Amino acid sequence: MFTDKVAVVTGGAKGIGQAIAEEFRKAGAHVCIIDLLPNDYYVGDLADQAVLEDFARKVLGDYGRVDYLVHNALPLMKGIDQCSYEEFNYALRVGVTAPFYLTKLLAPHFAPGAAIVNISSSRDRMSQPQTESYTAAKGGIAALTHALAVSLAGKVRVNSISPGWIDTAYTVYEGPDAVQQPVGRVGNPLDIAHMVLYLCSDKAGFITGENICIDGGMTRQMIYHNDFGWTLQGGNI
Repeated sequence: MFTDKVAVVTGGAKGIGQAIAEEFRKAGAHVCIIDLLPNDYYVGDLADQAVLEDFARKVLGDYGRVDYLVHNALPLMKGIDQCSYEEFNYALRVGVTAPFYLTKLLAPHFAPGAAIVNISSSRDRMSQPQTESYTAAKGGIAALTHALAVSLAGKVRVNSISPGWIDTAYTVYEGPDAVQQPVGRVGNPLDIAHMVLYLCSDKAGFITGENICIDGGMTRQMIYHNDFGWTLQGGNI
């Protein structure tokens, strides 16, 4: 299905991005990674405009086209108490500006049937304290998804995935960490990678502008004081 297709994966050197890249390779695709971490294609900082332009030139010089673009790179997570102006802007440059600009650079070169998948987060709809930089970036890319889907209509399908708790070490959890999830387990990177490849495939040809939350059902589970043995400890409600 993906033989000789060209897949670009940002943040593809570890974790979810690495799993996505490996699944594309197994399916026969050529994979172009950009990451701050060492990898076999391109090492660079997505927050740097010149790096994005150089990376796009390399991809197009090597392959001349792009079939699939996966924006996965991880923004900085800091909260309102500690996050500086510069750090907040850096998180947005990695998490929102880079996906926008790299898409813009590659837009004239998408092959017929091309697809973009943005990796957002279930934090695009719910929060823990002190996560503002990451949450803002993930909310931004979720909104960018439907904007790009409309702008690129007829040329590229654009969708996003919002992962919940994904253990990138493939740890198998037991007890409360697992049973709190409606599906009974914590997620792993393949849960996301499999959906990425589906959304890039012809089987998803009627899906665009959509956000799919893959979180084991956690964001659908309402829990109040004294539900399931949970008791509020301090704070205000």
